[in-house]
Amino acid sequence: MSSVLAMENVTAGYIGDIDVLRSLSLTVEAGSITGLIGLNGAGKSTVMKSICGFLTPKSGRVVYEGNDITGLAPHHLSAKGIWYIPQESSLFPFMTVTENLRLPLESLSRATGTPNRAEVDRRFDEMLAKFPALRPKLKAQAGDLSGGQQKMVEFAKAWLMRPRLCLIDEPSIGLSPKIVEEVFEWIKLFASEQMAILLVDHNVRRVISMSQRIYVLSLGEITASGAPEDFQGNLHEQVKSWLGINF
Repeated sequence: MSSVLAMENVTAGYIGDIDVLRSLSLTVEAGSITGLIGLNGAGKSTVMKSICGFLTPKSGRVVYEGNDITGLAPHHLSAKGIWYIPQESSLFPFMTVTENLRLPLESLSRATGTPNRAEVDRRFDEMLAKFPALRPKLKAQAGDLSGGQQKMVEFAKAWLMRPRLCLIDEPSIGLSPKIVEEVFEWIKLFASEQMAILLVDHNVRRVISMSQRIYVLSLGEITASGAPEDFQGNLHEQVKSWLGINF
C-alpha cells in the first residue's frame, strides 16, 4: 500500500517554547485504518490540528499524496480530499439536517465545479440508503437532535464528501453503548469505500482490533507502533502500562 499521509518529524505547540509534539512521524496508508492511542494530554488532538491546518508546526512537514500541506488552511483541505470528523459537533444548530448535509457539498461544487447538481442529488440519495435513520430527521434543526443523532449527521456528511483521507477524533465519547456500536460500523463502512482513516478513540481495544497499523503516543512522541498482532505479549503489556488501563 502507498502512503496517503505522512507526518515527518513534526514539532508543534501552542505557547512559546512548550512543544506538545516532538519530532513526531507517522504514516497513513491508502485504504486502511491507522489507529492513534494515548492518554489524555498525550497530544492526539494536536496531531489532528497539525494535519488539518488549525495549528502550524514549528518544524517538520505534513505531506498528503506527495504534496506538502503543512499549515494549509482548513477550508482548502476538503477540495483536496481530506475530511475531519471532530470530537465536538461541527453542525450549525439552527440549520436543518438537510442544510447541514448539503452545505459542504454545494460549497465544494461552487469552488471546483465538482460534484455537479446531479451528482450532489445522487450522493444524497445514496447517503440516505446508508443512513436511513436520518430520513425522518431531515427537516429538523440540527441543534434539536440527540448527541447520537448529531454524530450520525457528522458521519453522513463525511460520507457525502467522499474523502480520500478521513480524520476521526474520539467518535464514541459520551455516547450510549448502542450508538457506539453504530459508530464503529460507520467507520467500517468508510473503510470498505477505500478511504484512508486516521482514528483516535479512548476505546483502545477497539482501535487495535480495527486498525491495520497502530501508533502509541506518549508525551508528544511515538513510543511504539505496529500491526494488531504486534500488540501481544510483551509489547501488549507495555501498551497497557503506558496508557494506565486494563484490557
